Parts: sequence; C-alpha cells; structure tokens
Amino acid sequence: MESLRLGAALALGLALIGCGGPQRGARPAEVRFLIEPATARVYAEDRFVGAARVLARRPEGFPPGPRHFTITAEGHFPHDVEVDLPSGVTTIRLRLRPVPP
Repeated sequence: MESLRLGAALALGLALIGCGGPQRGARPAEVRFLIEPATARVYAEDRFVGAARVLARRPEGFPPGPRHFTITAEGHFPHDVEVDLPSGVTTIRLRLRPVPP
C-alpha cells in the first residue's frame, strides 16, 4: 500500500513539473514591428523597447506569454496592443492614426 501511495505521489509530481512555465530548450519569442510612421516608439509594459525603424530590421526578444505594447509617435494617437506571444517570430504591423490639425 505504501509503494502505491509513493508511486501516485511521484506521478503527480512529474505531472506538475511538466505543466506551466517555459521549458528548457523552448525557443524564445521575438517580435518584429512594422509601424508607420517609422519615427514611432515602442514600449512594453511601460519600458522603452526601441524605435520602429530599428525594430523593423531587428526583432526584439521576449519570454513567451502575454505582453502589452504601447506605440507612440509625435502627431499621432497612441496605440495599445495586447498579444500572447508564442515561441518564434511574431510580426506586428500597424499604421498610427494622425491627430487632426
């Protein structure tokens, strides 16, 4: 009976280890931003990530999972993007809407 409980506890422990969180060897998430205007600035969770013209050529790496991006540019309305990043490269394309004169 004791060995049965031990086996069940070991199986449960192994099942829990396999669940949740990034696994070793999993590919990181990368995001390429294709934004107009190219002078736009990208922020992730209120942290500056980079300028749109740079991020169009060089994707930025993040751990896979949910992310909140804010894109701003002078003379344009800001834009918020919520995305659940998978492993590999994700491309975000958008054109900011100009503020009317």
